[in-house]
Amino acid sequence: MPSNNRKQRTGLAAKDAHQKTVVVVVERRQAHPLYKKTVSRSSRFMAHDEENTCKAGDTVLIEETRPLSKNKRWRVIRVVERARHR
Repeated sequence: MPSNNRKQRTGLAAKDAHQKTVVVVVERRQAHPLYKKTVSRSSRFMAHDEENTCKAGDTVLIEETRPLSKNKRWRVIRVVERARHR
């Protein structure tokens, strides 16, 4: 991992329909503030994929970067695990 202060997240590539862009869903689990039950929360990030290697279902590591377009502020660092396609 680089020694810079950029945020990194690991998530599931949900959509790869765009060229050089992948939509990544990052899930986190946190306790409900009142009831203390564990609740899953998810965030969607558009990430830049320069080589166009990510496919839907892959687990990827993304890192924040400068704004690349209207919605893209993250880039794909590497594919952690490939999806098992049928």
